[in-house]
Amino acid sequence: MKETYTAVIKESGGWWIGWIEEVPGVNCQEASKEQLIESLQITLREALEMNGTCQ
Repeated sequence: MKETYTAVIKESGGWWIGWIEEVPGVNCQEASKEQLIESLQITLREALEMNGTCQ
């Protein structure tokens, strides 16, 4: 399993948006940068578990 992923994080119109470059479909939008980072981590973990690449 890959241990490092690239998160792209931007502020847009008062919202923080981000995605994981290496895993299609892992993208989130939150009101704060901290919330966004947490959501991306959770969403990435769930995507890896669904794909069977996380144990």
